[in-house]
Amino acid sequence: MRYPVETFSDEERLLLEPHFSNLDRPVFTLTNLPETVKGALFARYSRYQGTLRRLYLDEFAADVPAGGRPFDGAAGERAAQLYERVFIGYGDDSVAQLGGAHLACEWVSNVLTKVLQRGRLAAYLEQSTRYIPYDAPIEPGAEPGSPGSWRYWRDEELGPAFGRAMDEIFTIYSRTLAGVGAWAERRWPRGEEPRAAWERSIRAKALDLLRGLLPAATLSHVGIYASGQAYEQLLLRLAASPLPEARAVGAMAHEELAAVIPSFISRVGRPERGGEWISYLERRREATERWVARLGLDRREGPDAPAVELVHVDGDEDLLLAASLYEATGLPEAEVTRRIGALDPIEREQILAELADGRGNRRHRPGRGWEAVRYRFEIVSDYGGFRDLQRHRMLTCQWQSLSPDLGAGVPDEVVAAGAGGDYERALEVSRAEFERLEDEGRQEEAPYALCLGYRIRYILDMNAREAMHVCELRSGREGHPTYRAVAQAMHEQISAVHPAIGAAMRHVDSSSEPRLERIMSEIRTHRRRAALSGRP
Repeated sequence: MRYPVETFSDEERLLLEPHFSNLDRPVFTLTNLPETVKGALFARYSRYQGTLRRLYLDEFAADVPAGGRPFDGAAGERAAQLYERVFIGYGDDSVAQLGGAHLACEWVSNVLTKVLQRGRLAAYLEQSTRYIPYDAPIEPGAEPGSPGSWRYWRDEELGPAFGRAMDEIFTIYSRTLAGVGAWAERRWPRGEEPRAAWERSIRAKALDLLRGLLPAATLSHVGIYASGQAYEQLLLRLAASPLPEARAVGAMAHEELAAVIPSFISRVGRPERGGEWISYLERRREATERWVARLGLDRREGPDAPAVELVHVDGDEDLLLAASLYEATGLPEAEVTRRIGALDPIEREQILAELADGRGNRRHRPGRGWEAVRYRFEIVSDYGGFRDLQRHRMLTCQWQSLSPDLGAGVPDEVVAAGAGGDYERALEVSRAEFERLEDEGRQEEAPYALCLGYRIRYILDMNAREAMHVCELRSGREGHPTYRAVAQAMHEQISAVHPAIGAAMRHVDSSSEPRLERIMSEIRTHRRRAALSGRP
């Protein structure tokens, strides 16, 4: 196909080349421009008759420093002013979606990571407790022979008892890790696997089994890439949080983002905008808590065991079929639905099976028609499993506060490894410290003390398309046993109400025997590394 090709003078090409990846093709990227200018360019683009390159020459190039250097100083101020003019002129929050930034939040607690990752419109990467051991201090001890500073969140306001409890839990974790690893070596001796792959899988198995010992105060690093709009909401959420750590990290994030995308988050600091938003979020939380107390819903109770319950279903297989066929028809949805309903049940099942046929792996997703059906699950699982399931962006996740009331279990394999007593001791230390903090009126900080093995109640609400993704991904043999069990139970309950939809989820792994979960992944990684290095 032939596309129109713009022509530029030599002078114009000199202005364009530093900022556009090519000057003669219809697909290109923007380079060496601040996020503010990118956002303003695309915002103006929607109401400009010409091309983006021509728009840049007409309205933006005059503000670019000589030689294509990055915008700073006065040029940066002009770029910010330009964005403000566009934003005010368009009055549309979508303008704030047109630029973004990378932000790193280091040494934050596992409690705070959930607050950071609550927004949907962003990308997050977090250090994994499944792959990183926490058996060494981050700073040496002040005295010879002392354990040093373990990797957990600290605040003098929590008192010395908190530090003693955390030190004991981390000491148990560190002492137990080697023993559980040795047990795993005996339980799954090396066969024909490459030694390095087997050793890494043994290490991963030990970390999997003991991650429930780590307290929610355990420190992590989170990388975020988000649009200006998503960061604005994140900063407001942190500023309105009752958790001191959240407010402190939010203030630092605000300062750093203001240095790179100041215009995108400028409303946060304005009393009439950000101030009002923060006040609204605080009032909303207070009203919720007031009504919960008034209705007697502030008691904590529940089953002392893991649970997965499908509490609501919206839609049926006929609706999914109609939605799946809709785009290829020229008929109203009501007529498509009527004709689907008139079919024989066997024929309807055949259509659904054929529409989902040919999925070679779980990455082959069904069409958007699968979004017509929704499932709402209420789940009780350990906090570690919740952390992994909460990360899914294309669903609604709501969770209650972490407490010891739903109990915690000791994995059977930990008992088999001879570490069950140590595990139980850590859980008890954790629970006692939670209760001490709560008795002192520190309800927000009390969850810091709880081990990730304690259970939490939460809701996952998703459409059938996302349910297929979650059930197939999280049931995989390399997954952690906690969330594998949740994914398998979700699939079983979906299959009970919608057999054809459940059958289409053909990449769900329903096996449950004890296994060395990471061995196959480690072997694949070993082979890729060997291929790149040229060694067998």
